[in-house]
Amino acid sequence: MKIVVLGSAAGGGYPQWNCNCDTCRRARTGDPAAKPRTQSSLAISADGERWFLLNASPDLRQQILNTPLLHPRHGKRHSPIAGVVLTNGDVDHIAGLINLRESQPLSLYATSRIQAVLAANSIFQVLNPDLVERRTLALNDPVELVGPDGPSGIRVEMFAVPGKVALYLEDAAPVLDGETEDTVGLRISGGGRSFFYVPGCAKLTPALADRLRGADLLLFDGTLWRDDEMVLNGVGSKTGRRMGHMSVSGPDGSLAAFADLGIRRKIFIHINNTNPILLDDSPERAAVEEAGWEVGEDGREVSP
Repeated sequence: MKIVVLGSAAGGGYPQWNCNCDTCRRARTGDPAAKPRTQSSLAISADGERWFLLNASPDLRQQILNTPLLHPRHGKRHSPIAGVVLTNGDVDHIAGLINLRESQPLSLYATSRIQAVLAANSIFQVLNPDLVERRTLALNDPVELVGPDGPSGIRVEMFAVPGKVALYLEDAAPVLDGETEDTVGLRISGGGRSFFYVPGCAKLTPALADRLRGADLLLFDGTLWRDDEMVLNGVGSKTGRRMGHMSVSGPDGSLAAFADLGIRRKIFIHINNTNPILLDDSPERAAVEEAGWEVGEDGREVSP
């Protein structure tokens, strides 16, 4: 199974267009230790010919241009992209669907809740319903991904993780840390190998820890280094928990929470522009690497 990190940053990308924090400023100057990143998405394939996207970032057009494996190959109209699997309804994970509107056949997988969100927003009708098949996945029910050319050889299982609804869907009192169809993780398997993709997670529950224990590969939410990071940087008023993300550091952070789970390879993705682990020369990056984690980079090919 082939895996390509198309984008490793959180919403807004890195550097973020309207942010002048220290990490963004270094990225804009061309500092080699502050590599720019686009918004979170993966591409996976069992055969190197048909590819499925895990989330569709607003940067998808640029990500496709940057990834020759996703370029047209046959005839005048073609794409190796056979489908998209969504983990939530956040703008940074669904806005890229609009880039796929040029009457290209593909499959669109999501929970019933996220399919309903897309159906309720008329802009997503630009995906021609005669060509784009919307397939609803139930939680904890592994299924083989199917594209226009048939079965893919890849199985996906969606499972609820602690999180919340997308910001634009919040009511006056949003439920935090809920485990619903609004935020899911994925177990992807094929060719005798498997990995987990969890780009948004508010906390590690005992049940989730048991599910992930002993995994060969985990790509996990690395949004913030500390819960009050955006407040301290003067660029926002929300904590990580309020946004539905567990922090990397601290007694309840992912470095501590995953330390004893025996996961062979762990990679942070969906990293916010304020997070100092984005800087190759930061003490926070050194701490992450010492704990056995990697920091995701756009364009990196990984294998389970």
